[in-house]
Amino acid sequence: MAAALVSLAVADRVALLSMERPPVNAMSRAMMSELGAGLDRAAADPAVHVIVVTSGLPGMFSGGADIRELEGLDAAGCAAFIALGQGLFSRMGALPKPIIAAINGACVGGGMELSMACDLRVAAESARFGQPEVNLGVVSGWGGTQRLPRLVGKTRGLEMLLLGEQISADEALAMGLVNRVVPDDMLVAETTALARRLAAKSPVALAKVKETVERGLPLSLAEGLREEARCYVEAYVSDDAKEGLRAFLEKRPARFPGR
Repeated sequence: MAAALVSLAVADRVALLSMERPPVNAMSRAMMSELGAGLDRAAADPAVHVIVVTSGLPGMFSGGADIRELEGLDAAGCAAFIALGQGLFSRMGALPKPIIAAINGACVGGGMELSMACDLRVAAESARFGQPEVNLGVVSGWGGTQRLPRLVGKTRGLEMLLLGEQISADEALAMGLVNRVVPDDMLVAETTALARRLAAKSPVALAKVKETVERGLPLSLAEGLREEARCYVEAYVSDDAKEGLRAFLEKRPARFPGR
């Protein structure tokens, strides 16, 4: 039996999904299938409130799409390969649980697109980011041309996409591509600590925050406000909201039931 390409471990309401396909975590069809299955298991597990995606390879988050599987395809095969990655990353945005990327080393191409499909990103000091597809004569195909400008703005996004050069973790932080930068040896500890802080909050509220941002951001302000109002009411009638409001009035920590 082939070794698993993605491992899943759950502790303290946090699921840790670790990619382990030497040498660069190239994202093959099999890798994407296992990553999707791991995300589905974590999403369906009531013991999991937050998901962390990381790499088990030293100095390498992911080198991106498996070029060996991409090379030589006809147009229909290429479209199917692109649809596979786009579908997986779009599913991540639709999952009701927050997803954090813990990024070590190289995070390029499809690997960077994977990180941008997560809700938050924590980078090790040694991490480097890039969308080098232009150097291969193609364009980013798994959301890079859409998520990157939305995260960092059109000007900086276009610069990265057109040049195909890598930037440092500190540069990524300055432009808003990542949420924080931590020492290499503290990456997993700092990211899981952040995940546990999120996991202590209302699962219903976390899901509704993610939903209203995902659905509302592409809309006009008026349409987005309607989405926000809908999500507020849906959260308000939950048991989590009843407990949260009661705990506030009673001046005690809330014990959210998650429904």
